[in-house]
Amino acid sequence: MSHPAPRACGIDFGTSNSTVACMRAGAATLLPLEDGRITLPSVVFFNAEDDRTRFGRAGLNDYLAGYEGRLMRSLKSLLGSSLIDGSTEVNGRALKFRELLQQFIAELRRRATQENGGDLEHVVIGRPVFFVDDDPVADKQAENTLAEIARAVGFRDISFQYEPIAAAFHYETTISDEQLVLVADIGGGTSDFSVIRLSPTRAQHIDRQADLLANGGVHVGGTDFDRLLSLDSVMPLLGYRSRLKSSLEMPSNIFFNLATWHTINSAYTRQVYAEQRELSLEAQEPDKVARLLTLIDKRAGHWLANEVELGKIALSDQECATLRLDYLQAGLAQGITRRDFDAATEPLVGRVETTVNALLRDAGIAADAIDTILFTGGSSGIPRLRERIAALLPQARAVECDPFGSIGAGLAVEAARRYR
Repeated sequence: MSHPAPRACGIDFGTSNSTVACMRAGAATLLPLEDGRITLPSVVFFNAEDDRTRFGRAGLNDYLAGYEGRLMRSLKSLLGSSLIDGSTEVNGRALKFRELLQQFIAELRRRATQENGGDLEHVVIGRPVFFVDDDPVADKQAENTLAEIARAVGFRDISFQYEPIAAAFHYETTISDEQLVLVADIGGGTSDFSVIRLSPTRAQHIDRQADLLANGGVHVGGTDFDRLLSLDSVMPLLGYRSRLKSSLEMPSNIFFNLATWHTINSAYTRQVYAEQRELSLEAQEPDKVARLLTLIDKRAGHWLANEVELGKIALSDQECATLRLDYLQAGLAQGITRRDFDAATEPLVGRVETTVNALLRDAGIAADAIDTILFTGGSSGIPRLRERIAALLPQARAVECDPFGSIGAGLAVEAARRYR
């Protein structure tokens, strides 16, 4: 007997990847969104040569293949920032950033609806504990903006759930006993944490407020680790911290923009190129600034950021890696080590550690009371970060869940609960 297609879904709109899930036959099911894969990278590429908009891996592949156009990535980072009410030039026309987000969410819903075999009207959207640190007004505005976009693309009923809680609800479907769990969701843009009691019996309750002891988060994620790795290991090859003939350092703003996914495009203006060309005449190491000019001329900032990200991922499994940078200069390469990566990103790890300690205080529990650390999120594989979190809870066992799918699956569980 066939069942009607569900009308409720969960959406995990991530900084790096997004997923959509529904409940089918009592189980959370992640819908294939691109070439049979459950993730759609949060990427939009406006292909100027073909005059079409490409999403996900297809968009990134077009960009890396050398097509002329404009790549936009880390779209979620726009929420809560001053950029959200602005616009950018895309292939000769002004595009509002809100419209950019709406295009991506609409495509996400279109693909999910096609895979679902029926319209999706109700949605629970995952959100970080804080879109914006220490600014409740901006944080609420970020959520409101996302709700407005979801309504504009066709969702009728829209609600939100913290991403670490969603991961907890998915994990809860797999356990047979009661556990006090610290959820550590280390995503592309934020690190979010919840302390929650889970069990098969508690899973039957509609209201879970009594089980939730505390939430916390900090605006530190995988893209921040990318940025610091880039500034430490790659940007010096382009002139970062090199000297001018006046003995002053090269202005650093362009290097920070190139090392940050959602500001890379700001380096491609004629004014920026002219400024850097003028600085190259005053540089003590003009060969380095020449590489910078090549990168700007080729609009290769996203390519370079992608190489850095791949290097970071490689360091999760090995002690050293090599970045091949031939695109900027024949034979150019840069070795990176896990030790150097750990040293460069220590401030970020320290901020996460402080956040977890504050969360335990807010929950009013001792560290040794935690039974399980549930790691999720695409950046949860960073070794030093995991080690430091685990060291705070020496009695807890570490559990892995799907770093890219658990939040979306948990949001589907919550959507079925809310919109049954």
